[in-house]
Order: sequence, then C-alpha cells, then structure tokens
Amino acid sequence: MRLAFKAGMVVLLTLAILIPLQLIRGTIHERQVYREQAVRDIGASFGARQTIAGPVLVVPYEERVIEVTSDENGNERRSLRRRSGQWTFFPASLSVDGELKPDVRRRGLHEVRVYQWDGQALARFDAVVPAEAEGVQRRIGQPWLSLGIADVGGLHGTPRISVDGAVVAVAQGLGHADGPGVHARLPAPAAGSRLRLSVRADLSLRGTESFAMLPLGEANDLRLRSRWGSPKFEGRSPQHDIDARGFRARWQIAAVASNAQRRYLQSPVLAPEPGDGGARPALAGVMPWAPPGDAVSVALIDPVNPYVQADRASKYGLLFVLLTFVGFFMFELIKRVRVHPIQYLLVGMAIAIFFLLLLSLSEHLDFGLSYLLAAAACVGLIGFYLSAVLRSRARGLGFAVMLGALYAALYGLLLSEDNALALGAGLLFAILAAIMVATRRVDWYQLSGREEGGLR
Repeated sequence: MRLAFKAGMVVLLTLAILIPLQLIRGTIHERQVYREQAVRDIGASFGARQTIAGPVLVVPYEERVIEVTSDENGNERRSLRRRSGQWTFFPASLSVDGELKPDVRRRGLHEVRVYQWDGQALARFDAVVPAEAEGVQRRIGQPWLSLGIADVGGLHGTPRISVDGAVVAVAQGLGHADGPGVHARLPAPAAGSRLRLSVRADLSLRGTESFAMLPLGEANDLRLRSRWGSPKFEGRSPQHDIDARGFRARWQIAAVASNAQRRYLQSPVLAPEPGDGGARPALAGVMPWAPPGDAVSVALIDPVNPYVQADRASKYGLLFVLLTFVGFFMFELIKRVRVHPIQYLLVGMAIAIFFLLLLSLSEHLDFGLSYLLAAAACVGLIGFYLSAVLRSRARGLGFAVMLGALYAALYGLLLSEDNALALGAGLLFAILAAIMVATRRVDWYQLSGREEGGLR
C-alpha cells in the first residue's frame, strides 16, 4: 500500500505541474498574438500581404429588348425592357515576371519581413464582342482593362499600362466593382468586332510577408525571383532553384487546371477587413475567389520563428517532468533515498520555468543560443539542488547529465520537424528500454516490503 501511495503521489505531482506548463503555453500564444498585431500594424502603413490579378478586359453593354406577349383574346402587346451587363474576357496568354526585394521592419521586439515587388504583367487578348441578336437593341459601352491588387496602399508610384505600345491613363478601382485595384479605359468597340490587344502593366508594389499571383489567363507563365533564401511556396508547387543567392520560381498553368477564372466571375471584389468600415482591403491579402488552391504564393518566412519553436518545445514539458519524477521514484525505491513531495515539486517547477526562460531569451537572442543558455541554467540549478537532496554529488551530477541529454534530444526534435514523430517515438522507446533493463532483476514484492518497513 505504501508503494502504491508513493506512485499515486508522483502521478498527482506530475499533473500539478501541468498548471504552470499551461500558463507558460498561454504566455507563448499571447506573444504570438502580439507579433500578429505588429504584422497588421506594419502592413497597414507599408503594405499588406499582396495578391495581384489580371489584367482582365471588361466590355459593358446596355440592351433594349422588345418583348411580345398575347392576352386572352389573342391581341399582341409589345413592351420594352432595358437591361445592362458586361462581358469579361480573360487573356489568351498571361506572363508575369518580377523581383521581390526583401527588407525588415521592426515593431517593438518583433521583426516583420516586408518586400517591394518590381515587375510587369504581359497579357494578350483575342476577344470577340457578341453581335446584336434579333429583337435586341444593344449599345456597347467603353471597355476597360482591370488589374486587381489586394492592397492598393502598397503601390509605390503610379502603375504604367500600355496597350499595343501606347500608354493609357490609369484610374482608381477595378472599374466594374467597388474593389481594390486600378483600371484603364479603352475606346468603345462595335458589336461583333474582334479585340486583339497586347497589354503591358509595369508597377512597384510593397507588401508584408507574402506575395501571390492569380493565373487568370488561358495559358499562364508566372515567374518570381528574390535574394531571400528561405521561401515558402503555397498553393501550387513551382519549378524552383534555391541557393545562397536567393530563389527563382516559375509556374506554368493552363486555365483548365485552375478555378481562378470561374471564381473571379463569381466575385471579383476583396472582402474588407472586419472593423475597418470597408475602407481598406483585408490585410490577409486573400481574395474570396483566390483560395490557396488557385493562387500561387510565396511567403518570406523566418527560418527560425522563436514563438513557433518555443511552442513546440513546451509540448514536451510534461514528458520532461514525468521522466525526472520517474528517476526520483527509482532512486527512492532502489537506493532507499527519501525525496519529499515539496522537493519533487520544486524540481518540476524548475523544469517548467525552462520554457519561460527560453521564450524570453529567444525574443532578444538567436534561438539556438537562447536554448543553450536556458538549458544550462536549469540543468545547473537542478544538479546543484539534487546533490543535496540525493545526498551525493555523483547522483546530482548523474541527474544533471540525464537532463542535459534530454534537452539535447529535444533540440534535435525541434530542428527535425519532418522527423519529429519518429525521433520522439524512438526516444521514448529507448528511455523505457533503459528503465526495463535497469530494473529487470528487481523483486518488486520484496522492494515494496522494504519500503513498508524502512521508509515509514
């Protein structure tokens, strides 16, 4: 019964340490929220996450339709009904090329990746304006070229749009919807005419963290280059080269392999950011017709995000506490060294505080150095304390070495994100195997009797 009571106490103390561990994880998540707020603040002044779409050719029209109806006496009645609409023509071919020039903006403790994209979009149109139908009087309006931009506040200078080599005036808005972007008006065509246009749009666009393009052409050739060495490609995977000088990426997409055109026809307007009164586009830079599966996107990620790494490390906190308490329990039973519950609790708190130290240091220093300093401080404190608790410097040093090995294994798990599950499972198996080998000749019935008689 004494042995069972001691084991139950260890379990309860382990569960009690969950409280500070959860509080520390809450602090990590809170700091992540602060960083996201810093990203939004910088995006509001510099330029948000950007998406470009187009150019797209839009031709408005107005029709007068004569409808003939008959009453119950067979008398015909004619009525005139007016209706308006527009035809949207996508490029037969679309080529976008440009360079992302990365930079860093700071807001408090947080570094936010920003960029300026200097590029051009080349679009070739081969569109036929529908001819008039019988019984329909149609007036063709003045068409326009529409270029969607997620956050027009990020435009650096005025975009330059040319049609067949001639520069045209650029106006605000998409032209056919109250959404962010620019457009250029063209002369009105005749019904049944064919519009063969070669369009070039040159622009500089500033943004935060990610840049996306929409494959709205029938055939799309989208290219991007940058000196940033840690890109994250979202959506479709491109052909890419990444080296010490940066990256080059290329997407070749046919219209039949994308839903971008259909979604654009459904809704070409950006959803406003909640709470901004619709004055600015969503800072996420995602158009409702441009989900990740349709857009091609590059994110300038930080290869070592301290909050993500600290959050992943804290998930192993309970394992560290449990393994340490099991070690105490084994010493207490086999070496007949009494360890008070308060001593269990103090060591568990020291292990929990490691993750808080790691978070606070990583906001100012490199994550690897922060991890080393936090681990050294906690291992040194616990080793010094356990030398007195276990009545032996050798035992305290042994526990310190064990904890140091655990921290080293955890750092390996953090660096090997793709293999974390396999490495973690292997580590647990190795620890369990070591405990089983060390206790394979222990007579637990005799040991519990000694505990009953000797540790009262």
